[in-house]
Amino acid sequence: MTQTAIAVAEARHRRDQSWVFFNGEYCRYHEARVGLLTHGLNYGTGCFEGIRAYWNAERHQLNALRLPEHFERMHGNAKVLQMRLPYSIAELCGVTVELLRRNECREDTYVRPLLFKSAEEIGFRLHDIEDSFAIITAPLGDYVPHAGIRCMVSTWRRIDDTMAPPRTKCTGIYINSALAKSEAIQAGFDEAILLTGGGHVCEGTGENIFIVRRGEVLTPPPSDNILEGITRDGIIHLFREEMGLDVVERSIDRTELYVADEVFMCGTAAAVAPVVEIDRRTIGDGEPGPLTLRVQDLYNAIITGGDPKYAEWLQPVW
Repeated sequence: MTQTAIAVAEARHRRDQSWVFFNGEYCRYHEARVGLLTHGLNYGTGCFEGIRAYWNAERHQLNALRLPEHFERMHGNAKVLQMRLPYSIAELCGVTVELLRRNECREDTYVRPLLFKSAEEIGFRLHDIEDSFAIITAPLGDYVPHAGIRCMVSTWRRIDDTMAPPRTKCTGIYINSALAKSEAIQAGFDEAILLTGGGHVCEGTGENIFIVRRGEVLTPPPSDNILEGITRDGIIHLFREEMGLDVVERSIDRTELYVADEVFMCGTAAAVAPVVEIDRRTIGDGEPGPLTLRVQDLYNAIITGGDPKYAEWLQPVW
């Protein structure tokens, strides 16, 4: 076997033997099974969260980031999709910590809670179908390059709230993001930026977007079909409370991206990711901008446990 094949086999074995939480019980990943006719698999009837836990090697501590906020959002999303999440926020936080301990996570880790329609039957609807719930953990390093990413404005438009609710993190509508992401990567870019049906800047495939123009920090409003991101909320707080800068939530035109002084994306997986090029047009001077770097430094200090002022954002595991 090649070294690559060995590494893949080892990763698969590690995944299969990892602990997961599935329908109220802890079990191994390979023991959690769903059938081919599972409603959520065939029709995309589910919702999920993405949660990060960051390893601090100096303190030998793993910190889960903003657990209650993620599960509070998931409870709301479940309501929109006529699903029931049968655990309190406190219970879900406790299960997550226990799972990270059982898996002996001592590296940056991604946590994936998943609620889905689990009946094995034909026919699409949301009501009167049983739900299943799981939490899975997996190692995760950098999701996008943090030194500066190259983006394209996708030909695919962001799905509108009148069609399917983009704020719910519904599994089925992420085909929208997958189409845009593949288009961007296959065209030689790192990430895609989606526009609304009306042509306004919306977000990346898995990140919210901010621009800095003439000293003003701007980001699209929830009414432009964005996901109301928890990282987005944190970044707005840091600009206002730590940097003394207001953040204006308003619609942004495509050409404003090209003339912006700075652009960056943010999200649970991506953290804070500077954008240095869009549609082969250089943003600013082609390097991460000063406000982007400052908020990135503030955010990185918080998530790794280096800023005691924001200790309440973190849930220690060990």
